[in-house]
Amino acid sequence: MTTTTITVGSVSAARGSQRWVSCQVIGGMLLVQTIASGMLLLSKVILNGGTFVFALLTYRHVVAALCVAPFAFFLERSPEIKSKLRCWPVWFWLFINAITGLTLALSLYYYGLRDTTATYAVNFLNLIPIVTFALSIILRIETLGLNTSAGKIKTIGAILCVAGALTACLYKGKTFHLFPHNHRLSDAISAANHAGYNNESVANDHHNPGSGSSSWVGGTLMLTGSCVSYATWYIVQVKVRELFPYKCWATMLTCFLSAVQSLAVGACVDRSPRAWELGWNLQLVTILYSGAMASAATFWLISWAVAKRGPTFPPMFNPLTLVFVPILSALLLGEQLSVGALLGMVIILVGLYSFLLGKAKEMKLKRQLEGSDDERPNSAGGDPEAGLGGAVAMTSRPGNC
Repeated sequence: MTTTTITVGSVSAARGSQRWVSCQVIGGMLLVQTIASGMLLLSKVILNGGTFVFALLTYRHVVAALCVAPFAFFLERSPEIKSKLRCWPVWFWLFINAITGLTLALSLYYYGLRDTTATYAVNFLNLIPIVTFALSIILRIETLGLNTSAGKIKTIGAILCVAGALTACLYKGKTFHLFPHNHRLSDAISAANHAGYNNESVANDHHNPGSGSSSWVGGTLMLTGSCVSYATWYIVQVKVRELFPYKCWATMLTCFLSAVQSLAVGACVDRSPRAWELGWNLQLVTILYSGAMASAATFWLISWAVAKRGPTFPPMFNPLTLVFVPILSALLLGEQLSVGALLGMVIILVGLYSFLLGKAKEMKLKRQLEGSDDERPNSAGGDPEAGLGGAVAMTSRPGNC
């Protein structure tokens, strides 16, 4: 009787511990999405204030590299790192990794965000897994797999996401405010953004988005180009992972290289000191926030969640930005919402969850097959994340490093 009581108590304690860990992981992923939403809104505010995009990227990636550096130096101590860094192919692919995933993708996204709204731009972030899937099909890295239920669910999800994006782009409908517009709050945010400028004209030097529909079309093209660049980045990461399988070091070096690239491009575009100066305003807050929270904290939280729940768990929370960003932008920035934008968000939300569900089923089946064939000499090596089919490429928020 005593033994039975002890066994039941142990099982109950184990279940309680598992529930507590699950709550912690879910809370961590909710925090990641909150950080990402805050990053998007802060970026929108300072870009509207006239911040030079390439100056922002340069400072942001310097801070990000410094914040990720402790993870690299203390968590990844391997004698092979120095030898690998002496090989030029490693630096070449890290350089390409920085261009596609940070410099090009973020600059296009920031210009698109400046010319549209945060609510509209966040739709394109959630289309990146779909664009990546389409590119991998074109490059024959993946197959549609329409003969399996997972393949059908993935394809239906991809079609729904494209339909949602087209709906948000082409159909506007009635516009409305989600909350009564608080002009005092918006004015306070704007004043905080401009407080550190020595000359008020700086706020307008790099903010010439045009007018009306032409600005919106240009912003949409920029956001679309950013999606393609991010999708290319995920494919490039497969090669980077083969040559240099040290995530912290790769992240730090990629951020550093992107800072150099952004500095070089920015110097060609605008060399005036005013474009590069920093003041005690939201621009400085955004740069520090992006490095400390959107890079280092997010990197650690996602890595921890992957270790606890696997690589398919963090992406399941990414669509929550479709909910967080419209609410926060309507509350803090007074942005209008349209029926078309909301309808497109809902369709993208359903499509993305369908796609991720199909992806999770596909990975589960792949692990089962690899587990049954792990004794064969020509097996895949027991690494379900070795190819693009692994969801590791989609576990990190784009632009968070």
